[in-house]
Amino acid sequence: MGAAVSFSTILVANRGEIACRVMRTARTLGYRTVAVFSDADEHAPHVALADKAVRIGASPAPQSYLSIDALLAAARRTGADAVHPGYGFLSERADFARACAAAGLVFIGPPASAIEAMGDKARAKQRMVAAGVPCIAGYLGDAQDDDRLRSEALALGLPLLVKAVAGGGGRGMRLVRSADEIAGAITAARREAESAFGDGRLMLEHLVEQGRHVEVQVFADTLGHAVHLGERDCTAQRRRQKVIEEAPSPIVDAALRERLGHDAVAAAVAVGYVGAGTVEFIVDAQGRHFFLEMNTRLQVEHPVTESITGLDLVEWQLRVAAGEPLPLRQQEIAFNGHAIEARLYAEDPYDGFAPQTGRIVHWQPLRALRPGVRIDDGIVEGGEVSPYYDPMLAKLIVHGRDRPDAIRRLCAVLEDAALVGLKHNGRFLRDLLVHPDFAAARMHTTLIDDWAQRGEPILERPRAADGDWLIAAALRALRAGSGARPPGLAGWGLRLAHQGHQRALRVQTDGDLATVTMDGAEHRVRLLERDGHRSRVEFDGVRRWQVAVDDGDRLHLVRDAMTLTFTEPSPIPQAAGVDDPRQARAPVAGLVAQLLVGPGDRVDEGQPLASVEAMKMEMWLRAGAAGSVRAVHVAPREAVLAGALMIELTTEDDPT
Repeated sequence: MGAAVSFSTILVANRGEIACRVMRTARTLGYRTVAVFSDADEHAPHVALADKAVRIGASPAPQSYLSIDALLAAARRTGADAVHPGYGFLSERADFARACAAAGLVFIGPPASAIEAMGDKARAKQRMVAAGVPCIAGYLGDAQDDDRLRSEALALGLPLLVKAVAGGGGRGMRLVRSADEIAGAITAARREAESAFGDGRLMLEHLVEQGRHVEVQVFADTLGHAVHLGERDCTAQRRRQKVIEEAPSPIVDAALRERLGHDAVAAAVAVGYVGAGTVEFIVDAQGRHFFLEMNTRLQVEHPVTESITGLDLVEWQLRVAAGEPLPLRQQEIAFNGHAIEARLYAEDPYDGFAPQTGRIVHWQPLRALRPGVRIDDGIVEGGEVSPYYDPMLAKLIVHGRDRPDAIRRLCAVLEDAALVGLKHNGRFLRDLLVHPDFAAARMHTTLIDDWAQRGEPILERPRAADGDWLIAAALRALRAGSGARPPGLAGWGLRLAHQGHQRALRVQTDGDLATVTMDGAEHRVRLLERDGHRSRVEFDGVRRWQVAVDDGDRLHLVRDAMTLTFTEPSPIPQAAGVDDPRQARAPVAGLVAQLLVGPGDRVDEGQPLASVEAMKMEMWLRAGAAGSVRAVHVAPREAVLAGALMIELTTEDDPT
């Protein structure tokens, strides 16, 4: 133990922002880096950032980023002698760690034995009980038949969670509040677990109502030293997926911090841990904490810990992997200020957080950088967001002197880091940060889901204000530089549409000045200068910078972290769009996760037909009317595009 290990070239077995983040620190320390990429990622930023890059397969993750053979072959071809797994994909697979070791590669992570010990969530909880770490009551047994799980659930009492034994990241997890939900939750959780982890085993866990998710960053070296780097609060979640993380937790005092740190280190020591890990706890309303699981890798939210400690956790990972002792002892680790991280996702918060794909037409995050601000991203202007991977696009991190200071700074970053081209959650994040429940630290892990059920205003899609319509009309009219219509006209009519609403305006241009009349009132908008997709405008005497992207068919305006899209509707009447109940089409681009019917099957209206999996979500197609299945055009695990015809029905009212 503790022997020096030499390596010089690191293959990063991941993609996106975490691959870029690991490469930056590695190159700073003098290591060479190797990127791997799928067909979907050929032009991704992490590929260009590395010293060398190797294609490892087709776009679906099982054919590329989850292929151990392809990754090891890439290491051989490039002379890499170490592998950093990042997070997700193979980062918590003991067989990958072993395969790297067998191939003579340094695995920059914990030993396979520790990954195994914590990867089986049921066995991990049994170990924690033996180590004296408090755990929630639940069922951790080997008997996995549905009847046994149902009886154990009823004995445990509701509400409870059905969880994948090999799970993580919210996959394979279902909340059960009533007895009639148990069977469906078991079926759904097992199916998702088998798809995501290749392991359908389940465990049951009593639900801590209105609990807070508090996790502790731990680090251990090969010399037997282990420390914690404080806690993070990850309570703001939707569907068990983290949305905003912060450090320190606003509900943790010094005494609780000491208890959490002690138990987290005890958990790491109990499994012979080495490297960076995170021990997750749930804290109840009485301030009691209970072990949830240990993530045997670097976490998405590690930058907030780096911000309040001033440490580089990837550097610590590389030093520990090289056999060095931990750089600091526990008493030497200090915390300063408050840090918050927001996850920018390709999803529509106002449509059930449905995943989104498409081309990024504007993304210039450097404009949002200022002291105390950090943006980790793995996207680039002009790039494509595909349905094959996690929907996280970027992480926006701020460090402030205290929590209110950090919240204010992060709101400003969200407003300034404009992303245009596909729907995302930027405005929702901004609104969440200023919501009274977040500001007062009254969040719990299911609150956002409760808001969705209750129809809270924060999940209502924002609409354009009068000023947005006026600026959009002016910029649309001025988009040709000296005016889109010949100067000197008395004016012309311009009709704009936005989110199903239309407004009629009248516009007159004179050089860089547009006079816009709406609802009988006249307004002046002057275009002062352009800088790419940013325009400096003077609107009714007030000058400001405005992100505006005109792609010909649409004009996108960005205001207060939201993108407002305007179009000029065709003057030719269009047929009303009516969904055909005889056709079941893919709601998004993705993979066919389940196919429940075949040709000739009878179906009832609303009956589930198939599901499409994209970006960690599973979306169902249901029969639009009663009838029978006429044709099935897809197969399980087949890739489909958004809108693709999957199943055709013959309905009962079809003419014979």
